[in-house]
Amino acid sequence: MAEHVEGGRYGVARIVFGAEPSDEEILRFVTSEWEKFSFFGDKATETSKPAKNPKRRAREAAKALKRPAVSTKAQQALAAQREAMKRESAQARSQRRADEAETRFEQRKLKRKQKHRGH
Repeated sequence: MAEHVEGGRYGVARIVFGAEPSDEEILRFVTSEWEKFSFFGDKATETSKPAKNPKRRAREAAKALKRPAVSTKAQQALAAQREAMKRESAQARSQRRADEAETRFEQRKLKRKQKHRGH
């Protein structure tokens, strides 16, 4: 590795000599080839993006899994039908609970009235 600073710019180049270059080989290279060598590349190097937080990556993966996958029209129709059935059953269940609560309230009211009468 050869490092070079010129005009406030820092450049690095990789030079392959072999196993162990001798001092003469290095001196010969510096005197003859150094000027031809390019330390500053023509293109700007891209810096790597910092790694995302693993918890954030897990949340994003879970969010991606929740999104519906691309499917056929038949599958979409079945899914819409299931959703409609689910809404209807939830509404019916809610109505049934409300009716049962009303019935229990009426029974309690009737029981209180009978207690007050003294049969």
